[in-house]
Amino acid sequence: MKIIIIGSVAAGTSVAAKARRNTEEAEIVVYDQGKDISYSVCGIPYQIGGEVETIEQLTPRNVAWFKKRYEVDIFTEHRVTRVDHDNKTLEITDLAAGETKKDHYDVLVLATGASPVTPPPFDQNEYDNVFQVRNIQDNRDISAFLSLNQPKRALVVGSGFIGLELTEQLVHKGLEVTLVEMQNQVMPPMDADMAFRVEEQLEANGVHLLLGDTVKSIEGEGTAKRVVTSKGESLEADVVFLSVGVRPNTELAKQIGVEIGATGAVKVNKKMQTNVPDVYAVGDVAESFSVITGNPIYRPLGSTANKMGRIAGDVITGGNLEHRGVLGTGIFRIFDWHVGQTGLTEKEAVKEGFDFEVLYNIKPAHAEYLGGKEMTIKALADKKDGRILGAQVIGKGGVDKRVDVIATAITFGAKAEDLFHLDLAYAPPFATTKDPVLYTGMALDNALHGNPLITPEKLIEKSNEEKSLQIIDTRSKKDFEKSHVEGAVHIPLGELRQRADELDKSRPTVTYCNKGVTGNAAQNVLLNLGFTEVYNLSGGNKNYQSYIKMLNK
Repeated sequence: MKIIIIGSVAAGTSVAAKARRNTEEAEIVVYDQGKDISYSVCGIPYQIGGEVETIEQLTPRNVAWFKKRYEVDIFTEHRVTRVDHDNKTLEITDLAAGETKKDHYDVLVLATGASPVTPPPFDQNEYDNVFQVRNIQDNRDISAFLSLNQPKRALVVGSGFIGLELTEQLVHKGLEVTLVEMQNQVMPPMDADMAFRVEEQLEANGVHLLLGDTVKSIEGEGTAKRVVTSKGESLEADVVFLSVGVRPNTELAKQIGVEIGATGAVKVNKKMQTNVPDVYAVGDVAESFSVITGNPIYRPLGSTANKMGRIAGDVITGGNLEHRGVLGTGIFRIFDWHVGQTGLTEKEAVKEGFDFEVLYNIKPAHAEYLGGKEMTIKALADKKDGRILGAQVIGKGGVDKRVDVIATAITFGAKAEDLFHLDLAYAPPFATTKDPVLYTGMALDNALHGNPLITPEKLIEKSNEEKSLQIIDTRSKKDFEKSHVEGAVHIPLGELRQRADELDKSRPTVTYCNKGVTGNAAQNVLLNLGFTEVYNLSGGNKNYQSYIKMLNK
């Protein structure tokens, strides 16, 4: 059996390695149009910023290493230009020699990856100071440009993972950075109220942030010296980075009738097989599916690519591995803040038709007396069965641990109540006695069983719709006078039982404190006293004020 793999980054090399581990009989050949193999795309921003000393650290394996370790022939700078699946042959151009050759296969694996999208007007001309980050050669070109030209002003277009990571690293290098994002928030996959916290950190670190804006025109011949945005902003830039997303490289797949899925990537089954016999697709060219909904999704991440590659390599050589879907789990650092998410966001849950509860949990990542810093968890649970649907987490530490625990829980179908019963590691330097994950499960489960929560957004809607709404601020007088929810009356928790007669038990009521705990205690008091409809403001006044600030930005 001869296996030919087109593409040699995360997915392609994983196919080759797993196939060889399973059998010594197969001939395995890999073609890639680039110069480098098995490299870390995700590490490139950090090499540009200097946290990674050399490019070689991102390319730990080369062709000779793979040949020696796995008896796999990898041909770099070889572009596959045509596939004839009826005869199972390929046409390949040796880019260095300028020659064309043919090869044949029994099994073909498409690991052709994805290409960065070049938005208008940058797609009209080429500029020597406009870059995209997709491969190691891009890294070399960018590093050479920065070293030679010593730019002072950078423009980053797009605020996804790479755009935000580049922004952070360029600021660390001392550049003045402007970030332009077409959407009205950074990190569009996140919910706007959580992304707003990221925007505040960007601006606090000197980033000029332009949201809901795009580059309309470029001044300069061969070098982009100035751009003008659709909102009329005129920006001088010494270097420009485009990071507006990627598009799967499906040209070869379409050439042989491989079906393209709803996401625009290659449609595959759980064994990474396409609709064409003996043709597989893995990595950024292939779509995945949601663990939660079962629907196709496209999440081009190196972790998923490695997983897909291993599955395909196993199946091709007689194994029975299957892809189990993804949650879209991701994390990034923005200066000293960490931002992670897994599963569905609120806007995705709405789109998918779920009836769900939302919790904002604001707690220290570990004991405050040992320097624990505040973290915000926004988590969702299905009202129908209590199943955890997703979470977004922001803080200065411990974010990765909480995201990974919740991702694991969602994968195994955990309900809100299950989170509370997890036996998580505790010691003051690492967690609180009631870990933020445990508290998230407890509070969500309470909300699902008689202690409903209300988000700032829903509170504002409800205030506009129901003039009889009672809003009770249970904090100290000092805190109330500093800031409070519009229309709230001040009744401290310690006085609530005695002053409950001042309130109407039949009217819908909202209680709140600074972050949510005392608000929940007040909610219990009123429910026990016979109030019929009582909500606790999720995340308390702190979360409410952040939401109001976002609306007024």
